[in-house]
Amino acid sequence: MKNGSDKSYFLSVIIVAMNEEDRITLCLESVSSIADEIIVLDSGSTDRTVEIAKAYSDKVFETDWPGYGPQKQRALERATGEWVLSIDADEALSPELCGEIDRLLQNNPDAIGYKLPWAVTIFGQTLNHGRSARAPLRLFRRHGARFSNDMVHEKILLPKGKIKKLNGRLLHFTHRDFGHYMGKNRHYAWLGAQKRFASGKAGFGLSGAVLRALWTFIQIYFIRLGFLDGRVGFLVAVMYSQGSFNKYAGLWTLRHQALLKQNAEALEDN
Repeated sequence: MKNGSDKSYFLSVIIVAMNEEDRITLCLESVSSIADEIIVLDSGSTDRTVEIAKAYSDKVFETDWPGYGPQKQRALERATGEWVLSIDADEALSPELCGEIDRLLQNNPDAIGYKLPWAVTIFGQTLNHGRSARAPLRLFRRHGARFSNDMVHEKILLPKGKIKKLNGRLLHFTHRDFGHYMGKNRHYAWLGAQKRFASGKAGFGLSGAVLRALWTFIQIYFIRLGFLDGRVGFLVAVMYSQGSFNKYAGLWTLRHQALLKQNAEALEDN
């Protein structure tokens, strides 16, 4: 971690992790030159994740797993810096982005948050379009900030103020192989279905699931120019389309089962 006297800012980096020994070193190394403190919350790793993290930080904590939003909020509550960078263990700052953040924070920026353009790297290829066309909010002022309680696809909630986008890219090594891709896709889809069911969303049945899948493919492959990423771009668009279908099909099954249970209980009452 950087502790030079020439710095005019204090940056806390927060990371949540589990079984990331093959990826977390790159993540930690990429932030070590600008971070004043690195906070790692591990949720039960059985590999060397905790050992590796402790080589970079004395603020490594082992916890249970309450979901992405609550876990990142726990990490945020341990941060003490004016600025916070939330980064996942399978991500890393590119050298250009690291330097850009350093220069930005040195000059007392007027925004309260910054989006970092993704560079998804998968199957040996860095994608420049499709899902890589997104820029998640990751750098923000700590005061007044919090994470939503969502189990997955959590949001950073900030006070009113400017939110800008940086130019350097956030490297995202999202999947180890195709098997990991399928498992992660399935896991996120089921969590998304449960989240929507709990919030009372309808989803428009199985026909809605098909239409959502089709729209997801069109959005990623055509609108966000995923076709320019070649065969890998096509594969990623199809997999996200599949995940979208699974999410809304899962929502339909949950609503269908709830309706059957409700009807059965009504019959018993009669």
